[in-house]
This record gives sequence, C-alpha cells and structure tokens, in this order.
Amino acid sequence: MRDLFYKNLGKNIKKYRESARITQQILADRVGKSLNFIGKIEVGYSRPSLDTVIDIASALDITVSELTNFEE
Repeated sequence: MRDLFYKNLGKNIKKYRESARITQQILADRVGKSLNFIGKIEVGYSRPSLDTVIDIASALDITVSELTNFEE
C-alpha cells in the first residue's frame, strides 16, 4: 500500500513538473535537494518527508492535495 502511494506520488510530481516545463534539476534547486533524490522520488524509490512534499508542491505552484490526488 505504501509502495503504491509513493509510486503514485512520484508520477504526479513528474506530471506536474513536466506541465510546469521545468527540469528535475530546476525542481531540485528550488527545494534544496539533489537531482538524484528528485529522480528517485519520481520513480517511487525514495520516500520524501512531509516537509519535502510541501516544498515540492510549493515549487510547482500547486497544493499538496493536488499532488496527492491519484484519481485520473
């Protein structure tokens, strides 16, 4: 269950990042994390803290609710 949550979270981060037309590096710079960490989040390998999720949502100019809404 948790694995699925983080995979879906990563997919949404990637979707919104690409929609904002920014690279993983730009997102990483905006949230103060490494490019490698952002890449791992997007594929569901790394599990970001709540603070990091909030920072990512802010950097993408969306809400945490949007980021965690996995309904298509």
